[in-house]
Amino acid sequence: MEILKMQYSDLLKIQNILTTDFDDFWNFNIFASELQNKNSSYFVAKSETSEIIGFAGVLNDGFDMHITNIVTKKNKRKNGTASKLLEKLIKFAKENKSNSLTLEVNENNIPAIKLYEKYKFKKIGIRKHYYSQNENAIIMTLYF
Repeated sequence: MEILKMQYSDLLKIQNILTTDFDDFWNFNIFASELQNKNSSYFVAKSETSEIIGFAGVLNDGFDMHITNIVTKKNKRKNGTASKLLEKLIKFAKENKSNSLTLEVNENNIPAIKLYEKYKFKKIGIRKHYYSQNENAIIMTLYF
């Protein structure tokens, strides 16, 4: 597996499977806009056959970074892709002199919470009804 800076051509390759093979979180236009944002950085995980099996992004506010997403292709989960992408985001944040790395995670997404805890993210708060009327987000931060 290789983690590379995401190119617009990568987004075009997964355009038709964004919501079916990954997760229904952002549409193509929102994602394309994010790729053009000078404060955002995105990375893709590619298999040995160059298939895009995951992607992740961060938003840099100048002092801190915020993870916008970490997504693994549904049929490729539980193979370490999310860990590799998270490691890349942590390294990227440190290289860019960020003070911290923050994210929101669905309170019901236990595998993701465990992943972040494994990398020493701390729970610092809750965003009520962040994902829906019934699902809150846990705010987690890794301080450098």
